[in-house]
Amino acid sequence: MSQRLLPNGSIVILKEGKKKLVIYGRKQILALEEPQMFDYLACPYPEGYVSPEFAYLFNHEDIQDIVFIGYQDEDEEQFQVVMAETGTA
Repeated sequence: MSQRLLPNGSIVILKEGKKKLVIYGRKQILALEEPQMFDYLACPYPEGYVSPEFAYLFNHEDIQDIVFIGYQDEDEEQFQVVMAETGTA
């Protein structure tokens, strides 16, 4: 069974990290010579998005602590269903 993605607005601390990050994107592709997909895109909390230099791509297994789980409603549940059905969750 695959891991459910955290909803946007969730706040996490990465392994070996000290700064809280707020998730604002999921299943993001970093377009390099060999494109790579990441589970999450986040920025520093409480500052929010400042610039591309302070945007972080990471996977679920990189999370050390989940500080807060973001808002969840019917739209989020449907998103999770689609992710599970397509095998991208």
